[in-house]
Amino acid sequence: MTAVFPEAVPPPTVPLSPGMRAGDFLFVSGQVATTPDGTVYRGDFDREVTLTLDNVEAVLTAGGASVSDVVKVGAWLSEAERFGRFNELYAERFGTHRPARTTVVVGFGHPDVRVEVDAIAYLPQGAGA
Repeated sequence: MTAVFPEAVPPPTVPLSPGMRAGDFLFVSGQVATTPDGTVYRGDFDREVTLTLDNVEAVLTAGGASVSDVVKVGAWLSEAERFGRFNELYAERFGTHRPARTTVVVGFGHPDVRVEVDAIAYLPQGAGA
């Protein structure tokens, strides 16, 4: 197994790796919207989703994968009424690629987090990192 720490994503302040390569799979830990200094972004919802997906994509890239390699996504939202807009932004990022996905509404421990996304990418041995 190989931990993945992309330069584009601030290092986590909790005991985890942003990503972990295990065999043919790259597991991306739950990502939230952060600014380059590691601060959690709170503001415009569209920007929050975009920053969150940027962080997921940065971990994928650092692990030798892309959005098209993703086979499963987990998404957590703090407000059910934002599901429609989240879907629109998610669809823009993933294009015609449609990985399996679970989306749930939760209460986050951090008051500024409204969106978290994790992913699993499939990379046959010998591909990527």
